[in-house]
Amino acid sequence: MTTLTSRQKAALVIIDVQRGVVEHAHERDAVIANIETLLSKARRDLIPVVWVQHSDEQLPKGSDNWQIVPELTPANTEPVVGKNYGDAFENTNLEAVLSGFGVGKLFVVGAQTDACIRSTLHGAFVRGYDVTLVRDAHTTDDKSAWGAPPPEQVIAHTNLYWTYQTAPGRTAETTATTDVDFRALGSAD
Repeated sequence: MTTLTSRQKAALVIIDVQRGVVEHAHERDAVIANIETLLSKARRDLIPVVWVQHSDEQLPKGSDNWQIVPELTPANTEPVVGKNYGDAFENTNLEAVLSGFGVGKLFVVGAQTDACIRSTLHGAFVRGYDVTLVRDAHTTDDKSAWGAPPPEQVIAHTNLYWTYQTAPGRTAETTATTDVDFRALGSAD
């Protein structure tokens, strides 16, 4: 269905599951466990896995907080895309990496729901990708002290609106970790 007609394969895109990003995130351990489940499924089914790792003044590259959480480890064959902006496509090589795999469909997981996840969902969608948000595999911090809704509401709202996102020739959807079936999509061979 993607408008990237020569790119029918899928990839799992894991965004910013870094120590300093998810340290205080809502339901952190459950979300990390779900990402770990998806990672195992993708590896088993030969679906490309692409990691995205943010850095900025508050999250300096190479710092302890910049590191990916210890529960998850990129394989040597899995690209890690460094980024400095919310949208993982902005000023990075993510598009080239996905194109190299022949990917036109993304399964998006990680953090923060109301920042990098949301920006990357829209960035992918406007670039022609079909985008599935795994609704129980993304999280955010509590920013209610600054006027934001509580994190569970931010997550629920993002899942709700992404379910009904539409555009010609592309699909946007949400699914649960248990319902992700990479085998049905075919491998990256």
